[in-house]
Amino acid sequence: MKDLNKKLAVIQTELKAKKSSYNSFGKYYFRKAEDILEAVKPFLLRESVSVRVDEELIQYPDTPPVIKSTAILSDGENSITATAIVGVDLQQKGMQTAQQFGAASSYGKKYALGNLFLIDDTADADSTNSGGTASKIVNKAKAKMNDEQFNKAVEFVKGGGAISAIESKYTITPVELLKLKSAVNG
Repeated sequence: MKDLNKKLAVIQTELKAKKSSYNSFGKYYFRKAEDILEAVKPFLLRESVSVRVDEELIQYPDTPPVIKSTAILSDGENSITATAIVGVDLQQKGMQTAQQFGAASSYGKKYALGNLFLIDDTADADSTNSGGTASKIVNKAKAKMNDEQFNKAVEFVKGGGAISAIESKYTITPVELLKLKSAVNG
Protein backbone atom coordinates (compact mmCIF):
# COMPACT_ATOMS: atom_id res chain seq x y z
CA MET A 1 0.00 0.00 0.00
CA LYS A 2 2.96 2.32 0.66
CA ASP A 3 3.96 2.08 -3.01
CA LEU A 4 0.48 3.03 -4.15
CA ASN A 5 0.42 5.98 -1.75
CA LYS A 6 3.73 7.17 -3.19
CA LYS A 7 2.40 6.82 -6.73
CA LEU A 8 -0.68 8.82 -5.79
CA ALA A 9 1.48 11.50 -4.16
CA VAL A 10 3.52 11.79 -7.37
CA ILE A 11 0.35 12.19 -9.44
CA GLN A 12 -1.13 14.68 -6.96
CA THR A 13 1.94 16.89 -7.02
CA GLU A 14 2.63 16.73 -10.77
CA LEU A 15 -0.89 16.66 -12.25
CA LYS A 16 -1.95 19.77 -14.17
CA ALA A 17 -5.57 19.60 -15.32
CA LYS A 18 -6.46 22.54 -17.54
CA LYS A 19 -9.80 24.29 -17.62
CA SER A 20 -10.70 23.70 -21.25
CA SER A 21 -14.35 24.73 -21.28
CA TYR A 22 -15.73 28.26 -21.32
CA ASN A 23 -19.04 29.50 -19.97
CA SER A 24 -19.90 32.51 -22.14
CA PHE A 25 -22.84 33.50 -19.92
CA GLY A 26 -20.75 33.64 -16.72
CA LYS A 27 -17.55 34.50 -18.62
CA TYR A 28 -15.30 31.95 -16.93
CA TYR A 29 -13.28 28.86 -17.79
CA PHE A 30 -13.99 25.62 -15.98
CA ARG A 31 -12.62 22.11 -15.68
CA LYS A 32 -14.61 18.97 -16.49
CA ALA A 33 -14.02 15.37 -15.38
CA GLU A 34 -12.78 14.69 -18.91
CA ASP A 35 -10.04 17.32 -18.45
CA ILE A 36 -8.84 15.60 -15.27
CA LEU A 37 -8.93 12.15 -16.90
CA GLU A 38 -7.00 13.43 -19.92
CA ALA A 39 -4.37 15.01 -17.64
CA VAL A 40 -3.93 11.81 -15.61
CA LYS A 41 -3.39 9.55 -18.66
CA PRO A 42 0.39 10.18 -18.93
CA PHE A 43 0.80 8.90 -15.35
CA LEU A 44 -1.03 5.60 -15.89
CA LEU A 45 1.74 3.67 -17.67
CA ARG A 46 4.56 5.55 -15.96
CA GLU A 47 3.23 4.75 -12.46
CA SER A 48 1.65 1.38 -13.40
CA VAL A 49 -1.79 2.38 -12.15
CA SER A 50 -5.32 2.62 -13.48
CA VAL A 51 -8.13 5.06 -12.73
CA ARG A 52 -11.85 4.57 -12.96
CA VAL A 53 -14.99 6.25 -11.66
CA ASP A 54 -17.90 4.19 -10.36
CA GLU A 55 -21.34 5.66 -9.76
CA GLU A 56 -24.22 4.61 -7.58
CA LEU A 57 -27.74 6.02 -7.58
CA ILE A 58 -29.07 6.44 -4.06
CA GLN A 59 -32.77 7.02 -3.51
CA TYR A 60 -34.72 7.45 -0.32
CA PRO A 61 -38.48 7.95 -0.09
CA ASP A 62 -39.62 11.57 -0.39
CA THR A 63 -36.15 12.97 -1.16
CA PRO A 64 -34.43 13.86 -4.42
CA PRO A 65 -32.12 11.19 -5.83
CA VAL A 66 -28.41 11.37 -5.08
CA ILE A 67 -25.49 10.14 -7.17
CA LYS A 68 -22.46 8.81 -5.31
CA SER A 69 -19.35 8.99 -7.51
CA THR A 70 -16.23 7.12 -6.42
CA ALA A 71 -12.87 7.74 -8.10
CA ILE A 72 -10.57 4.74 -7.77
CA LEU A 73 -6.79 4.58 -8.25
CA SER A 74 -5.50 1.00 -8.42
CA ASP A 75 -2.21 -0.76 -8.99
CA GLY A 76 -3.97 -4.09 -9.59
CA GLU A 77 -3.54 -5.23 -5.99
CA ASN A 78 -4.49 -2.24 -3.85
CA SER A 79 -6.73 0.72 -4.44
CA ILE A 80 -7.34 4.18 -3.03
CA THR A 81 -10.73 5.83 -3.37
CA ALA A 82 -12.31 9.25 -3.03
CA THR A 83 -16.02 9.94 -3.11
CA ALA A 84 -18.34 12.81 -3.95
CA ILE A 85 -22.07 12.89 -3.39
CA VAL A 86 -24.24 15.12 -5.57
CA GLY A 87 -28.00 15.58 -5.51
CA VAL A 88 -30.02 15.46 -8.71
CA ASP A 89 -32.07 18.63 -9.13
CA LEU A 90 -35.29 17.35 -10.66
CA GLN A 91 -36.76 20.86 -10.59
CA GLN A 92 -34.11 22.34 -12.91
CA LYS A 93 -36.03 24.27 -15.55
CA GLY A 94 -35.26 23.74 -19.19
CA MET A 95 -33.71 20.32 -18.67
CA GLN A 96 -35.09 16.90 -19.37
CA THR A 97 -34.66 14.19 -16.73
CA ALA A 98 -31.72 12.60 -18.55
CA GLN A 99 -29.96 15.98 -18.63
CA GLN A 100 -30.60 16.51 -14.91
CA PHE A 101 -29.02 13.15 -14.07
CA GLY A 102 -26.20 13.76 -16.55
CA ALA A 103 -25.36 17.14 -15.00
CA ALA A 104 -25.27 15.64 -11.50
CA SER A 105 -23.17 12.73 -12.75
CA SER A 106 -20.67 15.12 -14.38
CA TYR A 107 -20.30 17.15 -11.19
CA GLY A 108 -19.94 14.01 -9.08
CA LYS A 109 -17.21 12.58 -11.30
CA LYS A 110 -15.36 15.89 -11.38
CA TYR A 111 -15.40 16.29 -7.61
CA ALA A 112 -14.53 12.65 -6.87
CA LEU A 113 -11.51 12.91 -9.19
CA GLY A 114 -10.65 16.30 -7.71
CA ASN A 115 -10.77 14.80 -4.21
CA LEU A 116 -8.57 11.88 -5.22
CA PHE A 117 -5.95 14.01 -6.94
CA LEU A 118 -6.22 17.00 -4.56
CA ILE A 119 -7.14 19.40 -7.33
CA ASP A 120 -7.76 22.82 -5.85
CA ASP A 121 -10.83 24.43 -7.39
CA THR A 122 -11.14 27.31 -4.94
CA ALA A 123 -10.80 29.82 -7.76
CA ASP A 124 -12.97 27.75 -10.10
CA ALA A 125 -16.30 29.27 -11.04
CA ASP A 126 -18.06 26.05 -10.02
CA SER A 127 -16.93 26.57 -6.44
CA THR A 128 -17.48 30.34 -6.32
CA ASN A 129 -20.71 30.53 -8.34
CA SER A 130 -23.32 30.64 -5.60
CA GLY A 131 -26.21 30.36 -8.03
CA GLY A 132 -25.69 26.77 -9.18
CA THR A 133 -27.64 24.06 -7.42
CA ALA A 134 -24.90 21.48 -7.87
CA SER A 135 -22.35 23.92 -6.39
CA LYS A 136 -24.48 24.35 -3.29
CA ILE A 137 -24.87 20.60 -2.84
CA VAL A 138 -21.18 19.84 -3.39
CA ASN A 139 -20.07 22.62 -1.04
CA LYS A 140 -22.31 21.19 1.69
CA ALA A 141 -20.97 17.69 1.07
CA LYS A 142 -17.31 18.21 2.07
CA ALA A 143 -16.12 14.92 3.40
CA LYS A 144 -14.28 14.26 6.62
CA MET A 145 -10.93 12.58 6.08
CA ASN A 146 -10.48 8.98 7.09
CA ASP A 147 -7.08 7.83 8.44
CA GLU A 148 -5.80 6.83 4.99
CA GLN A 149 -6.80 10.17 3.46
CA PHE A 150 -5.26 12.06 6.38
CA ASN A 151 -1.97 10.17 5.93
CA LYS A 152 -2.04 11.05 2.21
CA ALA A 153 -2.68 14.68 3.15
CA VAL A 154 0.33 14.67 5.50
CA GLU A 155 2.55 13.26 2.74
CA PHE A 156 1.15 15.85 0.32
CA VAL A 157 1.97 18.70 2.73
CA LYS A 158 5.43 17.28 3.48
CA GLY A 159 6.04 17.22 -0.28
CA GLY A 160 5.29 20.94 -0.52
CA GLY A 161 1.53 20.82 -1.13
CA ALA A 162 -0.70 23.56 0.23
CA ILE A 163 -2.92 22.92 3.25
CA SER A 164 -5.53 25.12 1.56
CA ALA A 165 -5.84 22.51 -1.21
CA ILE A 166 -6.77 19.92 1.39
CA GLU A 167 -9.15 22.33 3.18
CA SER A 168 -10.97 22.94 -0.10
CA LYS A 169 -11.83 19.24 -0.37
CA TYR A 170 -12.24 18.08 3.23
CA THR A 171 -13.62 19.27 6.53
CA ILE A 172 -10.53 19.46 8.74
CA THR A 173 -10.73 19.35 12.51
CA PRO A 174 -8.53 21.74 14.55
CA VAL A 175 -6.43 18.77 15.68
CA GLU A 176 -5.90 17.61 12.08
CA LEU A 177 -4.99 21.17 11.04
CA LEU A 178 -2.41 21.37 13.82
CA LYS A 179 -0.89 18.04 12.75
CA LEU A 180 -0.76 19.19 9.11
CA LYS A 181 0.95 22.44 10.10
CA SER A 182 3.48 20.55 12.20
CA ALA A 183 4.19 18.30 9.19
CA VAL A 184 5.13 21.43 7.21
CA ASN A 185 7.47 22.63 9.94
CA GLY A 186 9.28 19.48 10.46
